[in-house]
Formats: sequence, C-alpha cells, structure tokens
Amino acid sequence: MSTLLQTIEKETGANPSVAIIWMHGLGADANDFVPMLHELDLRGLPAIRFIFPNADTMPVTINNGYVMRAWYDIVASDLGRQEDEAGLRASQAKVEALIEREKARGIPAERIILAGFSQGCAMTLQTGMRLQEKLAGLMCLSGYVPIAAKAAAEHTAASLATPIFMVHGRMDPVIPLARAEQSRDLLKQLGYSIEWHDYAMQHSLCQEEVDHISAWLKKVL
Repeated sequence: MSTLLQTIEKETGANPSVAIIWMHGLGADANDFVPMLHELDLRGLPAIRFIFPNADTMPVTINNGYVMRAWYDIVASDLGRQEDEAGLRASQAKVEALIEREKARGIPAERIILAGFSQGCAMTLQTGMRLQEKLAGLMCLSGYVPIAAKAAAEHTAASLATPIFMVHGRMDPVIPLARAEQSRDLLKQLGYSIEWHDYAMQHSLCQEEVDHISAWLKKVL
C-alpha cells in the first residue's frame, strides 16, 4: 500500500467524533480551505477533525505539462473527453486509505464526510459513490461526477444512503453549470438524496454557500 497522503489536521475540540476529509482543487494545496473553519458556523456540533490532504504532484496536460498538485490529469477543457481514469482511480485509493485511517482512529464511516472543491469535488464523488458503507455525507463544491458512465455502473447500494450536498456557480467558466446539472440529474436518477444550490458566482465560494454548508453540516451531523 502506498504511503498516506500528507495532510493538515485541525480539531474543533477534544476527542473528535466526526471527521471531514476536505480535498482541494487543481493546483491548490492542503492549506486552501483551512481558513474556511473560521467562517463556518459549527455551534452545537460535536468535535470535528478536519483533514485537508495534499494531492500528489503531476504534470497536467491542459497546463502545458506544468507539474502541480492534482488529483488526476486534465487532458482537455471539455472535461467529458479523454478523462484520466487511471489517475482518478489511483487517487480514489488514497482517499479510501484516509477514510480507513479515521475508522482506525475510532470514527465510524457514518460519521465521516468527504468534501471537495472542483477536482476535489470530483474525487469526493469518485470515491463516495463506490464505498461499501454509508458516510455522513458528500459535500460537493463546484465539481462534477467524473467518468460518469462508469460511476453509474459502479455505484454501490450502500452509498445510496449517503446524503449529498451539491453547489455550483451559475457563471462558472471552468466547470460549466450544465456539467454540474448533468451530474446532479444522474445522481438523482440513481437514487441519491441531493441538496442542490446554485449561486451568482464563478468558480469560487460565496457567503450564501458558506451559510448553506453550515446548515447542511448541522442537518447531517
């Protein structure tokens, strides 16, 4: 088994009983969403261990082969073409290893949330749909279901019980809203429970979204 991904960990209290594994987007790193902890309203929630993993570095085709942190290669701006299935599955195994470590540290699967932005959102869905157990939730920010036809075929019955929070910017120039809506509709067709929001923003976050995340965490935890 390969070594665990490097992570930044922040705990909101002693003896956390919840874990949130939060994955960054292409070219970012584990530090990207650490500041979000100060913006979320976590009052009334149990102690949470936030885990921010670093993706490995790799050359990214669409960025002229520049080496950066990425969960998988992006071959074309049309994200549905020539998807890096091998890269997706390799990173999926590494995310699954982080889930297993949290279980070994005493947090059961049903108290673990996978979260991610952009590529990190794609990894949240890539991994969460294939798990053989229910998670507390999948938090999907400005992303999509990768290798969608295979995801539809490979999703597990257990994962259908995992609630999904999915949000997107209506003016997103990186991952068009239509791609996210296709993913949302696919997930609904498969039987997942989706909370969906879209916002007047680009490929980013906004305050309304932060408020909705806080409310959703209180609902699922």
